[in-house]
Amino acid sequence: MAGPSWLERLRGARKTALLQDGKRKVHYLFEDGLEMAEEYDLKTSQLLARKWREKNALGSCGKWQVEVGEPTMYPGGALESELIKESSSSPIFMRRDTQTSFQWRIRNLPYPKEVYSVSVEKDQRCCVVRTTNKKYYKKFPIPDLDRFQLPLDAAALSFTYANATLIITYRKPQEILAAEEELQKELKKIKAANDGDGECKTQ
Repeated sequence: MAGPSWLERLRGARKTALLQDGKRKVHYLFEDGLEMAEEYDLKTSQLLARKWREKNALGSCGKWQVEVGEPTMYPGGALESELIKESSSSPIFMRRDTQTSFQWRIRNLPYPKEVYSVSVEKDQRCCVVRTTNKKYYKKFPIPDLDRFQLPLDAAALSFTYANATLIITYRKPQEILAAEEELQKELKKIKAANDGDGECKTQ
């Protein structure tokens, strides 16, 4: 889906907003029944969380799928229950963006920095984390680039390692930065109200 088309789809979605705990929480309901919920920092407009869910064949709401934010921040969700089952020493993968970059953190990786490599697989439209000791492998997409049909750029990708955490950063292209700025203008026009943010809408 091209950039302008995705922006138009966001503009056309039914949106409700709630201001709570220093956050702007926005719920989107698209024409096809797909739901998206986002949380932004009120002061900086920084995206803190994004999750999706869609209706199943029977019209019931499915489980939320977290794209950005802590998996445990949605009580009762599938991700939370999975996290509880995991060993406390298992690697934990999550995305936490900055104003200018997409950023992922993989916790509980005890190996030295020199064993890690992070690369872009342009044909598969994903990033790949590998270790020379073959102890860890992770492949993940960048959905934002897919929605705007933008190519992956290896030069935009970098990583650091500290405190058993691998931090992977992908610099946002100008098209994404411009679209996010436009979206913020749209969101600030929405009158915030406690009208069921995050709930499954029926109409």
